Amino acid sequence: MAIVDVTIIPIGTETPSVSSYVADIHKVLKGFEEKGIIRFQLTPMSTIIEGELPVLFEVIQAMHEVPFEKGLARVATNIRIDDRRDIERKMEEKVERVIDKLNS
Repeated sequence: MAIVDVTIIPIGTETPSVSSYVADIHKVLKGFEEKGIIRFQLTPMSTIIEGELPVLFEVIQAMHEVPFEKGLARVATNIRIDDRRDIERKMEEKVERVIDKLNS
């Protein structure tokens, strides 16, 4: 299982706000989550998605398309992949491990 940090950057929007694009992207993510193939978490600067890497690439493609579907002509997407194959660890568990170390 992989964890991917994704930032979709719509270019050429009418205003500096991109929250409507983020909301539409999260509607797409919700559809994938309801099928049980990913989990995701919104952060102030990006979105974290968790699942099998080949599926995550399909999900990222769907996310990347949203601003185009809303009429934009340019989109930049940043992707950072954590693909650990010796153990399976969920995104919350990674955070919990750091908190445990801080508290000990």
